[in-house]
Amino acid sequence: MARATRLVPEPPSSADVVGDHSQFRLDLERVRFSPYFSRLSAVTQVIGQPGAGPLIHNRLSHSIKVTAVARAIAVTLVDADAPTHAFAREHGCDAVAVQAAASAHDLGHPPFGHLGERVLDRLARDALGLPDGFEGNAQTYRILATLDVSESAPLGLNLTAAVRSAVAKYPWTAHLDAAALGDGPLPRGLTRTPRGPRVAKYSAYGIDAADLQAAREGHPALKQSLECSIMDIADDIAYSIHDVDDFHRAGLLGQGAVAREFRGWIEDGVALRRLDDEALRGRAAPAGSALEGLRRKLRRGDDWIADDDAFRDAVGVVADDLVDGLLASPFDGSIAAERALSSFTNRWIGHLQASVEPAPADVVRAGPVTLDRRAWHEVEILKFVHRHFILDRSDIVMYQRGLSRVLTRAVKGLTAWIHDEDDRDRVPQRLRELVEIATDGYAAIRIDRPEGVPLPEPSAVRALGIGRGVIDYVASLSDDQAFAVSEAIDGRPDRLWDVGHNL
Repeated sequence: MARATRLVPEPPSSADVVGDHSQFRLDLERVRFSPYFSRLSAVTQVIGQPGAGPLIHNRLSHSIKVTAVARAIAVTLVDADAPTHAFAREHGCDAVAVQAAASAHDLGHPPFGHLGERVLDRLARDALGLPDGFEGNAQTYRILATLDVSESAPLGLNLTAAVRSAVAKYPWTAHLDAAALGDGPLPRGLTRTPRGPRVAKYSAYGIDAADLQAAREGHPALKQSLECSIMDIADDIAYSIHDVDDFHRAGLLGQGAVAREFRGWIEDGVALRRLDDEALRGRAAPAGSALEGLRRKLRRGDDWIADDDAFRDAVGVVADDLVDGLLASPFDGSIAAERALSSFTNRWIGHLQASVEPAPADVVRAGPVTLDRRAWHEVEILKFVHRHFILDRSDIVMYQRGLSRVLTRAVKGLTAWIHDEDDRDRVPQRLRELVEIATDGYAAIRIDRPEGVPLPEPSAVRALGIGRGVIDYVASLSDDQAFAVSEAIDGRPDRLWDVGHNL
């Protein structure tokens, strides 16, 4: 496989004599100089900046830290004295290619974080008739391959195949025939339902399938590249630690509730195992029930690595270091509090970075590398903390319901404007361009016929182009721009001048 292959060959330069590394450096620079990358500073990670302050992570600061973690892992794997050196060379592992992919991995996240992703997916499918909906990973790939601009290609950033492949965490489209995979374990991103396997996450829409197929030529089907696997693990490490950092700093992670849950499971784990799943989810469920539910979920979905002894040890380690350690003293902004938080974060990041190892070759639930058994369970416990104690809070859920209305107004209002025969000539130029790009893309599907992608009817091409163009437009907004567009299109002038010239 030609690892540095681009869609459009670059003009010759003296840098070419260095080989792939210089090509990946160019990819990294194109990502970091992209306006889509800059935009991430104004996109919510979990907690929006207006309500939490500037020290809380946004998508840009998260991406920068994922890049640092990913580079550290890649450098360790390829070190000439490391036992993984031959493995890394065999599978292809360039630290700069990994950096480029890590920097790019969140470009497609829409306003308002994962809430925005869910709302846009529902609107894309139900209101706009887009069969592959909206997916943040697929939107990232669409930006790199089609929407962003480079002087050396008609569309996209003209990145190497290796970097494009390294961004594809779920290397298939929404149209993958999951039912054909049978009854065995499924790769992450595919889920089993009572009606059979289905695609939950994917890295390209049908409109970009041909590009993904070209980038992944030579890779095993449904399997991440090594560079992608490193990026994916770095993402897991960063957000499992930095979300805890954010919630502690914002005063949202109280020790009492977390301690009750952990102590309940540690002290009454035997009794909790006798409860059925419904009892664990009930309102009267005893403390520790949510952790017991997590243990069962891991055993069902990841029996290749899930282990009861390792789970118990991970609960104990997190209880000691987080619950009885970091959370024992509320964050007050003092130097002592900052030092304690920095010590916690650095200690965990270093430990987890050093815990990456080659995965068993026959495991479909993992990429080429994985965290070792101990660290894998610890990360799952840390992710549980923010998911259970923050994301399910009623006040946050209430706020998210309001944000969903903001995106709904923007999508439906812009769609109606495009269809308004008396006023559609005044639709923002950028939106018109995105609609034309998408329309051309759906027309190209009928010519290129990428494998597994349904051919749109000729009469549907324009409608699909409008729908995808609107979604591309709204997904590219910052949080504040989404508010401004929604209010302006709803006739409220309060934030009219926040809309910005780039819209």
